[in-house]
Amino acid sequence: MANKTLNEARAAKKDEFYTQFYDIESEMEAYLDYNPDVFRDKTILLPCDDPEWSNFTKYFAQNFEALGLKKLISTSYAPESKAYKGGIPLTLFETESPKFDADKSKTHGKIFILEKNNTSDGKLDLDDLQWDYLEGDGDFRSDEVKKLRDESDIIVTNPPFSLFREFLYWIMEANKHFISIGPLNAVTYKEVFPLVRGGVIWNGKGFNGGNAFFHSPDSRKYAEGVYNEETGLIKFRNCSWFTNIEHGHRHRPLQLMSMVDNIKYSKHKTIKGNGYVHYDNYDAIEVPFTDAIPDDFGKMMGVPISFFDKYCPEQFEIVGITKTWFGMATKTYPKQIQVSKTGKKTVVTKLNDGPVIKLDGPLDGDVYYIVNGEYYKQAYARILIRNTTVHEKFLTLQKVTI
Repeated sequence: MANKTLNEARAAKKDEFYTQFYDIESEMEAYLDYNPDVFRDKTILLPCDDPEWSNFTKYFAQNFEALGLKKLISTSYAPESKAYKGGIPLTLFETESPKFDADKSKTHGKIFILEKNNTSDGKLDLDDLQWDYLEGDGDFRSDEVKKLRDESDIIVTNPPFSLFREFLYWIMEANKHFISIGPLNAVTYKEVFPLVRGGVIWNGKGFNGGNAFFHSPDSRKYAEGVYNEETGLIKFRNCSWFTNIEHGHRHRPLQLMSMVDNIKYSKHKTIKGNGYVHYDNYDAIEVPFTDAIPDDFGKMMGVPISFFDKYCPEQFEIVGITKTWFGMATKTYPKQIQVSKTGKKTVVTKLNDGPVIKLDGPLDGDVYYIVNGEYYKQAYARILIRNTTVHEKFLTLQKVTI
């Protein structure tokens, strides 16, 4: 329920959510801690940014000299290119400028530039930003913004989630370094997962506690617990930082318990005293919580998509994903009877797109499936992983035994 309105926002293309300064600063510090010169002498592009409202431009302009930047470029969409009724309110920054054009302001995007030696007081900061209207509406897919992409060294932004697939492709085709917020579920996209599995892109530092809080210029009713009227912030639980720039946080292994200790002490009722079930259509066990991953199991495990934020490549190998297009399923089901929570029966083929667990009988008050008189339930999409060290020991032991 908490994400229902957010999903509706994306469906309506009303996915303009502005990142807090603290979250940007915290994420950038992770790269600076690993390499203090990561941004030095670099041209940074901030597309999809609405600089007058967004904190990305403010962060990089304010820290231009400290980061040793060569150039900062920020672009925004034209208000009439968006789905908002009436667009985003104009700011005094624009309306009091001699460059202000009421007609262009509606249909043209804007470009903001900050360069070395372009200052009146000897110190480069936000006040030294130079701006003008773009020829087009500021869409990152336009030839105009593509030229800016090609000029840049690093791209940093929070793009519209509804366009994340296209945005990531836009970056990859130009072979650029990037740091971007995106929907966590993008890990399951056919266009994105191979990049994650192949180590081409990976998780950033991430949001504190796994929760992101954004501002939005769009006013609408949100589900309880999503919008805080006192702070004006909207809570997101399903987004992450994506990058291809190295940082130390992704090399921190998870602290986990053994399988025996999980079954004995886990805080999760489905694990404690019950153990782990094996999928019916994948050669892997179901691990429904990242903190319940057994650290001594060497075979394949299905883990939540949220594992992406905690993935350490030295600790685990990403083997696959439980999506039909990846082709790792060990069996295919004929048409099934889906039984809803209310008992309504429908003929479907849903079981073939996800991990399946065989049941002893029908579920009470939950969705289940019937195939040839046998009962099943479907788990959420899972990333399939193996513990690298334990799996190597397992293979070595097999060779010795043989």
